[in-house]
Amino acid sequence: MTAPALTALSYHAHAHRPERAGRVSLDYEGRFLRRKVLTLDDGRPLLVNLPKTTSLDHGGVLVLDGGGEIEIIAAPEPLLEVTGSDLIRLAWHIGNRHTPCQIGADRLLIQRDHVLHDMLTRLGATLREVTEPFTPEGGAYGHGRTHGHSH
Repeated sequence: MTAPALTALSYHAHAHRPERAGRVSLDYEGRFLRRKVLTLDDGRPLLVNLPKTTSLDHGGVLVLDGGGEIEIIAAPEPLLEVTGSDLIRLAWHIGNRHTPCQIGADRLLIQRDHVLHDMLTRLGATLREVTEPFTPEGGAYGHGRTHGHSH
């Protein structure tokens, strides 16, 4: 197999150039990587070879070996929309299970999970299956995803 013509060696949380060399749409799990060949939205292959595993944010860019930038887009994915009269309490229960959660003024979004669906229903939540981009809150001890409780 021939190596991809495009190679990204670093990541920035925001663009530095007005033009993009391309864009790649990835779901939440797909936006957590270190080394992988991705397919850009226009079909071209891109080798991502980052120094460490990185959480890529919607709107961030992968910086190409030659200096161009590839825009990161949060792709639509299957989610649960959580609403209810006590959204703060529902958010606490979701957070207590270390579940990624996108917080809005009048709703929460989480990945579909039958165990959480059952728990939230018993807590009085209204749930609706939706397909949308997922951009959950980052961890409390830094930006992006966190793992474990080391400080």
